[in-house]
Amino acid sequence: MPGADAEAPPAERAVGALWSFGKCLGALLPVYLAGYYGFSISLVLLGLMLYIGWKHGRIEKVMRLKSAMYLLENEREFTTQKVFRAKRDLPPWVNFPDVEKTEWLNKILQQAWPFIGQYLEKLLVETIAPAIRTSSIHLQTLSFTKVNIGDKALKVVGVKAHTEHDKKQVMLDLYLSYAGDVEINVEIKKYFCKAGVKGVQLHGKLRVILEPLIGDVPLVGAITMFFIRRPKLDINWTGLTNLLDIPGLNSMSDTMIMDAIASHLVLPNRLTIPLVANLHVAQLRSPLPRGVVRIHLLEAEDLTAKDTVIKGLIDGKSDPYAVIRVGTQIFTSHHVDSNLNPQWREMYEVIVHEVPGQELEVEVFDKDPDQDDFLGRVKVDLDIVRKARIVDDWFNLKDVPSGSIHLRLEWLSLLSSADRLSEVIQKNQNLTTKTSDAPSAAILAIYLDQGYELPMRKGSKLPSPMAQISIQDTTKESKTCYGSNSPVWEEAFTFFIQDPHKQDIDIQVKDDDRSVPLGSLTIPLNRLLETSDLTMDQWFQLENSGTASRIYAKIVLRILWLSDDVTPTTPSPRPPGSGSEAGQGGITSDLNSAGPGGLNKPQPTQPQHTTPDPEFATEGVLRIHLVEAQNLIAKDNFMGGMVKGKSDPYVKIKVAGITFRSHTIKENLNPIWNELYEVILTQLHGQEIQFELFDKDIDQDDFLGRFKLSLRDIINGQFIDSWYTLNDVKSGRVHLVLEWLPRVSDLIRLEQVLQYQSQQSYQNKAVPSAAVLFVYVERAHGLPLKKNGKEPKAGAEVALKGVSFKTKICERSTSPRWDEPFHFLVRDPTDETLTVKLSHSWGQALGSLTLPLKEVLSEPGLVLDRWLSLDGALPESQILLRITLKVLDTQLAVCRSGPVGAANDADEGKVFPKWDPSHLDLRHRSGFTMASENANTAGQVKLTIGYSTEENRLFITVHSCRALAPRSKDGADPYVSFILLPDKKATTKRRTTTKRKDLNPEFNERFDFDFSLEESTQRKLYLSVKNSVSFMSREKELIGKLQLDLDQIDLKAGVAQWFDLVAETN
Repeated sequence: MPGADAEAPPAERAVGALWSFGKCLGALLPVYLAGYYGFSISLVLLGLMLYIGWKHGRIEKVMRLKSAMYLLENEREFTTQKVFRAKRDLPPWVNFPDVEKTEWLNKILQQAWPFIGQYLEKLLVETIAPAIRTSSIHLQTLSFTKVNIGDKALKVVGVKAHTEHDKKQVMLDLYLSYAGDVEINVEIKKYFCKAGVKGVQLHGKLRVILEPLIGDVPLVGAITMFFIRRPKLDINWTGLTNLLDIPGLNSMSDTMIMDAIASHLVLPNRLTIPLVANLHVAQLRSPLPRGVVRIHLLEAEDLTAKDTVIKGLIDGKSDPYAVIRVGTQIFTSHHVDSNLNPQWREMYEVIVHEVPGQELEVEVFDKDPDQDDFLGRVKVDLDIVRKARIVDDWFNLKDVPSGSIHLRLEWLSLLSSADRLSEVIQKNQNLTTKTSDAPSAAILAIYLDQGYELPMRKGSKLPSPMAQISIQDTTKESKTCYGSNSPVWEEAFTFFIQDPHKQDIDIQVKDDDRSVPLGSLTIPLNRLLETSDLTMDQWFQLENSGTASRIYAKIVLRILWLSDDVTPTTPSPRPPGSGSEAGQGGITSDLNSAGPGGLNKPQPTQPQHTTPDPEFATEGVLRIHLVEAQNLIAKDNFMGGMVKGKSDPYVKIKVAGITFRSHTIKENLNPIWNELYEVILTQLHGQEIQFELFDKDIDQDDFLGRFKLSLRDIINGQFIDSWYTLNDVKSGRVHLVLEWLPRVSDLIRLEQVLQYQSQQSYQNKAVPSAAVLFVYVERAHGLPLKKNGKEPKAGAEVALKGVSFKTKICERSTSPRWDEPFHFLVRDPTDETLTVKLSHSWGQALGSLTLPLKEVLSEPGLVLDRWLSLDGALPESQILLRITLKVLDTQLAVCRSGPVGAANDADEGKVFPKWDPSHLDLRHRSGFTMASENANTAGQVKLTIGYSTEENRLFITVHSCRALAPRSKDGADPYVSFILLPDKKATTKRRTTTKRKDLNPEFNERFDFDFSLEESTQRKLYLSVKNSVSFMSREKELIGKLQLDLDQIDLKAGVAQWFDLVAETN
């Protein structure tokens, strides 16, 4: 407050002035001393830099701690009203529906937290402090001067229960989060030393296993707990330990503490607390692994170029290598110089202790002299590998603009019989990799329990024994048991075994200085092969030791077996090199001869077939025959309506964002159109077809009525010939013939359909389609380089009868991958040809393919799926396609299956629809080109719409748009905005970020709404894709729009779908 200094006593002001002077003197003292003693000024600068670094790190830690504490206190606010859009910021119960909230448990912890603090204070002061004082003469004056665990209790932010795997146990995953104001101070009076902790953060997933379940109190035999992955730890130091916040020391100190925690509580280490007597704790503390995963690190594609030239003006390359982690097991591949599509062909084997839970993490880096650059990461849940046995797939790298990595993961089961050992060894001999370690045939687990009557040291002193266990070149050490000749180790060790017939177990028991041997033991693995269960559980007499010296150990051998009848879930390795024949050398066929992934071949193997999405080729075809109308309203009246006139009617048909328009019939209230339209549709729940009739006028067309039909009703009826009454007008009806065409692979039916369509005649000169063609463009290989020697940015254009689609343009690669499906309506498969043209950014030609559809007709099931050579390219240039032809089996062709000219006389007066390419549903694919004056689409938007019953909220995710209509010579700057109607106050209005100069933008933004399920179904989504323009710009703002009733969607199941955008009409 003002005037406070003037009212302060003179003595207090004097002390304040002296204190300020002292601080200034203390700041200048290091400079004076450096000059007085002749030290370099660099020492002063170094000290200043260390102080600034310490201060900066200190402030960051305090801010992180405060933020974490605030987040835990206001969890509901942040997960509902101010939700972090990034999933990593949300609690587990939001991201994972099977994770349950445990507010009741947190309330108990909060209530009991002061009493937990009292117990910890008593434990530290009365038990731990005396033990520390007796351990060293230097710590005899140590004492805890303050123990306060604060008011912030440990929180369990989510619990997931696993009860489906083993009925004799209960497995829980506890998501722990602690951001506490704990304060613990320690003082060593002898050295005037004070240290302590003020604030701790700990976040991690703790697995708790209750087993075995027993039929007596307490119902559970033991509690086993461990962290599946290292928890995140952040400590705010005080006192002398403030030095640990200096940059470099802070991460080192936290890592050392985490190593101490990991040695007891992170897999494969477990903390087991027995609750009943006579329990085999060793089996719970060190169970056998669940299995072994063999990881084939094959290759990567389209990695980010990090070694750029002239500050990024010229694209360079990268020198990629991969780091593979499963728990505490870490492997690093070799690096490949200057390659964005590296091939490693390396194999690693990891032990899996817990599934579900453990994950495979692969990180890719660019090797640099100073600091390696990050190129992306991917995580794979190993429970998926366990269920599938073999996963062979490309995985997109996360946190980077582009890149994918090809992994083959094999789950090796553990067999307790040696019957198949010879077969496993023979298979492994055929599998060669670039790594030095050969494939393993078995895994060996040794549980070292205890020793007995070991020899004494000189002078009858008790030894401090430890054990070294070696198999071939691998040695592992146990802990040291100080001052005992009957040590209890209770430790487990695992080893990979290449051939049990040729390897031995060597155990050396030594004193802690490693120089005094206390005994040794050699066990040939052949002895294990002779046992019934490949297990030895017994006392072993030590050699070169005392007469009674022995150790107790349990030794288990398990054979690693990969089932022969398992095929990869998604076998998709890259195409072959030069000289490979199309369709040869696939993963599955080479599994026995060449090993998984064909790792003994110098060239990468190719898949025999494509791997499209399961939804590929599931679209259907709707045929609409607009026949006639009757009793339409007369709109062209004369003399103010005194003289009734006629109307000039035409019809608009809207389906799936596509609008068809009939021709106009002059002055007729009972018009006959006789027009045919065909549209390819994805069967979307709640989809409707809308028919609107108008009277053509010079100024504004008059409304003549409308009606809607459900696509589901048409699909169920297959063939409908009916009159439909017009709504919103006094009179009028329309005659339609609607047919949802069955798709067959019968060549005989194709002949009958072609014969039928040749007899039809329609006013709009359409000819009914005989078939629908599905084309899946997966990838190409061996494309030529550009003229300047750079790799091309390849795109593929697929065309049939004047209708064409374009794929996306891949990043620079001679082996691009698109994975894009397209479809066409086909008049006559015997007379049409499919063309595929590859080019660099739609410029320089890279090769082409011409394929008459007659070749598809000769394929089994009318499916062609293989590599095809490209013309006008290199000899090794190929493209991998799947082409599926389905005959459209119309019911109208059944009665006209005879020879041409044999039709009944009664049919001569009938009219049938025809087909016209200007009305095909082919506009929704990205990059297509087709001449059509009636095109009314403006691209597509991909949405995910669903309702989470666990969170009680509606969510809408805007993924991306494609094939948007340009709004200027630079394309457009699109963004998506939408609102959920009815909404008078616009509280549900949302919009995405703006993407600059991109007609195929990626958004991937999620929006949540706190609605009940009933309220959500009453909403209508009104969405617009707009071009961001300035106030004075003449560019059009609206690109396309979409209206969708949410009651037409199964919100509980959710839908992820491309929706057609309707262009703005004048």
